[in-house]
Amino acid sequence: MVATATAEPSGARPAAAAAEAVVRVQSLTKVFKDFWGRPKARAVDNVTFEVRRGEVFGLLGPNGSGKSTTVKLLLGLLHPTRGRIEVFGHSPRHVATKSRIGYLPEESYLYRYLDSSETIDFFGNLFHLPAKERQQRSEQLLEMVGLNQVRRRTVGEFSKGMQRRIGLAQALINDPDLIILDEPTSGLDPIGCREVKDLIVALARRGKTVILSSHLLADVEDVCDRVVIYYGGRVRAIGPLKELLATPDAVRITAPPVGRETMEHVLAKLRSEAGGREVRVDTPTQNLESYFLGVVEEAKRTEATSGATSGAQVAAYLRGDEGEGAERAADRVLERLTRVEVEPDPTMRAQAPEPEAGTDLAKLDALTMGDEEQPAPEPGAGRVEKSGAPDLSEADDKLSHLLGGSGGPKQG
Repeated sequence: MVATATAEPSGARPAAAAAEAVVRVQSLTKVFKDFWGRPKARAVDNVTFEVRRGEVFGLLGPNGSGKSTTVKLLLGLLHPTRGRIEVFGHSPRHVATKSRIGYLPEESYLYRYLDSSETIDFFGNLFHLPAKERQQRSEQLLEMVGLNQVRRRTVGEFSKGMQRRIGLAQALINDPDLIILDEPTSGLDPIGCREVKDLIVALARRGKTVILSSHLLADVEDVCDRVVIYYGGRVRAIGPLKELLATPDAVRITAPPVGRETMEHVLAKLRSEAGGREVRVDTPTQNLESYFLGVVEEAKRTEATSGATSGAQVAAYLRGDEGEGAERAADRVLERLTRVEVEPDPTMRAQAPEPEAGTDLAKLDALTMGDEEQPAPEPGAGRVEKSGAPDLSEADDKLSHLLGGSGGPKQG
């Protein structure tokens, strides 16, 4: 008899239990007040937790439970009423600390008349990234989120899912150490949801910290190491996800198909050991997400789409593959150099091309011969004889007459 449990994928990230704390929240309280300073709502009430380096931390709770308020407090957008918050050992309002944070809000606020490349370049410029680095990261991010083919369309034309994709790209332009994602899969198709979850896992493996706030519990279950559950502004549960979801009074057994007699024998033995408790047998099924992705992957082989495409692998700079990126850049330089045309020799430019077949060589020689070989003009065609000097006496007389000089004609 073999009991099955969810196994860690190959190359899974190490446990973050012994890692340093990136975020420390102690006795955090936030009370909103009305115009007269009277308490109106206690959004966060005496909350304490830590988020460690390389950890994916889930922030869960129903609407109005205090999740968004906690996120704004972590970003320094709100001041706590009581308690203490540390992000990388500093206040959330510390400017250098803010440069290490990437944030995807629940609603993406983008300039609708900028295209994808311009949008990412704008946010990269806010972090004072060099122009060359912004361009490289922009290309990698657009490829990663599947918007490379529509990079010249303005974001105002994008669907909600495509806006979430470009919003995710702008949140990662500064290669942040702490990424806060508020409903990152909202509006995304199942392919986009899967890619975002793979991206989150890849970031955590590199040692980055991810705080994920989502109402899609299946997404949280796929990627989070630990979670905190809010209700009424208070922490109702916190801990490693596997421990919170474990059911200690039941065991699941999987086996290949066996004969009827063997199955009856095994069931009889299990029922006798179970002491009268129910023993069920069912057929394992894959989840709908896996089935959907399989169908789409099969369709992609023969069909094309005008919408967002499946993104590529995680951007190289987010994976830390700096060497690989340099090699690709060198390859592009070499490719450009090999496309440069060779400058022709100046002496070659002066040489006349060979005449094509059928060219009248006699006319060509007549047009190109010098003055000494040109035929003499017909009589009366010009006043200047080629063999003698020109007669300028008449011109001199007219000029003297106009000037009134002594050389002019005498009046009687």
